Amino acid sequence: MASADRVVTGKQRDEDVALDVSLRPKRLAEYIGQERVKENLQILIAAAKQRSETLDHVLLYGPPGLGKTTLAGIIAAEMGVAIKVTSGPAVERQGDLVSILTNLNRGDVLFIDEIHRLNRQVEEVLYSAMEDFAVDIIIGKGPSARSMRLTLPPFTLVGATTRLALLTSPLRDRFGAIYRLDFYTEAAMRQIIERSARILSVAADADGVAEIARRARGTPRVANRLLRRVRDYAQVRANGHIDLAVARAALKQLEVDELGLDEVDRRILDAIINKFKGGPVGIETLAAATSEEADTIMDVYEPYLIQLGFMQRTPRGRLATDRAYAHLGVAGRAPAVQGSFLDEVVR
Repeated sequence: MASADRVVTGKQRDEDVALDVSLRPKRLAEYIGQERVKENLQILIAAAKQRSETLDHVLLYGPPGLGKTTLAGIIAAEMGVAIKVTSGPAVERQGDLVSILTNLNRGDVLFIDEIHRLNRQVEEVLYSAMEDFAVDIIIGKGPSARSMRLTLPPFTLVGATTRLALLTSPLRDRFGAIYRLDFYTEAAMRQIIERSARILSVAADADGVAEIARRARGTPRVANRLLRRVRDYAQVRANGHIDLAVARAALKQLEVDELGLDEVDRRILDAIINKFKGGPVGIETLAAATSEEADTIMDVYEPYLIQLGFMQRTPRGRLATDRAYAHLGVAGRAPAVQGSFLDEVVR
């Protein structure tokens, strides 16, 4: 199963695009969860507006589906400016970025998703743009070539990444504010689902909402996707009303268990436990054993499994924990951890 086909993937799917726009909060007051980030942004925005200055460049990082794009839109709305949206892979040449930058107005927000995937030549253009609000371009070729500096209006760059470690130090150091988005609490997930249900005119009682929230992996994008699928099930088989029994039946049909794990998550844990005796196993070996991309495992699957305490990263590879053994109903104990299991960058 491709990661984009999973109902519990945090990555955006084609079906999410139109609905995500309608469900996204437009202001910080409407934004649920991420209280620490929200409070810091409120102070940052209020201070910039009081000084009539452009907001500092902001970097948002964390697993996919937690609201980085939503926050970028909110930042622009709160500052009362326009937002230009692009992504690292979409900006292929230096000229592409220069064209985007020279079309910004004073104070505008430029949002670059997956900023860690910018190629190095394009990234170098950002250095002077972020620091001096200027870009240098080369006119002509050969001995007659000359450099010209273009002055840019002050702007705010909002970058988003799932892989902070892949950002180069020169780029990372040019951001004035760096915030990590964490998985949402179950209480916050319930509020998000209740809000989405109201917008979508879905009839759902508190127990049904709570059941979806428990299995949404602490990720709003997953919660909204599950709500839509449960709504479809309720419409066909339960007169359109979502209660606890309907939610459980629908989620069972989707093969999403009580902790929000799906077939791919269980296959990864099963591979570590049964193929590699609980680990440690290197990420490339695990990727080959599960027919998944190593980057996809690290970006999409691992964060939640680690959050649940089902997997540990160690200098020697990935380990399944006792909790993973118990959840899968597998006899035996997880191997003892050798060395630090908090090493987040080891591959």
